[in-house]
Amino acid sequence: MSEEPVDGPTSRTTRQRIADALREKEASASELAAEVDVPVPVVYDHLTHVAKSLSGSGEELLVAPPTCRRCGFDGFDDPANQPSRCPECRSEDIAEPVFTIGEA
Repeated sequence: MSEEPVDGPTSRTTRQRIADALREKEASASELAAEVDVPVPVVYDHLTHVAKSLSGSGEELLVAPPTCRRCGFDGFDDPANQPSRCPECRSEDIAEPVFTIGEA
């Protein structure tokens, strides 16, 4: 009978796995959700906490804001959330924000 290694993927919390993924490459919330196997809204909740946990570590959560694919608007109130429609043209074709962890 084989045992799971102590430092294996199951020993890492969801937030740790999200942070690890964002240190490797940039990703949207839906990409992170697929990678860590949680719903997209849960990823957004975890990202808030990941950003706080990076405070003072020399790293920070960087966000490329959502963008309207129709008119190019990117001045959304909360750049770390997925809006339902563009306030400028009312289009619902909004590109997700993209996250990564970089040096502060």
